[in-house]
Amino acid sequence: MAKLETHDLTKRFDELVAVDKVNLAVEAGEFRSVIGPNGAGKTTLFNTITGALRASEGEVVFDGEDVTDLPSYERVRRGIGRSFQITNVFGGLTALENVRLAAQAIPSREMSTGAQLFREKGAFGDVTAHAEQVLEDVGLAEHAQTRASTLAYGDQRRLEIGLVLATDPEVVLLDEPTAGMGVEETEATMNLVDDVLAEQTLLLIEHDIDLVMDVSDRITVLNRGSVVTTGTPEEVASNEEVQAAYLGGSHA
Repeated sequence: MAKLETHDLTKRFDELVAVDKVNLAVEAGEFRSVIGPNGAGKTTLFNTITGALRASEGEVVFDGEDVTDLPSYERVRRGIGRSFQITNVFGGLTALENVRLAAQAIPSREMSTGAQLFREKGAFGDVTAHAEQVLEDVGLAEHAQTRASTLAYGDQRRLEIGLVLATDPEVVLLDEPTAGMGVEETEATMNLVDDVLAEQTLLLIEHDIDLVMDVSDRITVLNRGSVVTTGTPEEVASNEEVQAAYLGGSHA
């Protein structure tokens, strides 16, 4: 059984069909990339899978459970994590405070909101310890007390990966995690993803075709909201329609 599935997933904005009957089946442990030209619907697809946008039609299924009607925070609690195309950290908080806020979603999988409010003090110590470990994992332990807004751009992206990691996700959707980075920062970020998210099921939106071909188990190509093809990097690279539209011209 696939870890994450979409069945005829559709998102409309009035007359515009941004995501058009998309069917995905992502296996546990798979590294799946989603590529396509600007405006193809990639980020809208991620937003609809994670609950940031409500689907117009179709289903999102996680671990065999229909989560289509669940709000985004409930999907996080079930194990769907997400990073964003634009850095999404709380600039006025320290790195540790950012991660600690994200980490508080973990016990909520077993506890009601009311129960969380009356947890023993030791439970919050556990959250802090977990947050500190996450910062260690993403290489930001020495910046624990640094205000997020003052971190270098690459470190802010590392922190965002830490926020995702802190929620103990089973599936992680990464929306252009290397956007705006140079070659060295891109390599460091993807090495970090490989190090700390190796056990998770990953979906990646990325414009660097060479990177996508290198890291992906399978690739889904979108155009105008619809799936053009899904296959291994070799299959996608040899697909004539993909070559003409994406690989032979502008990158996805």
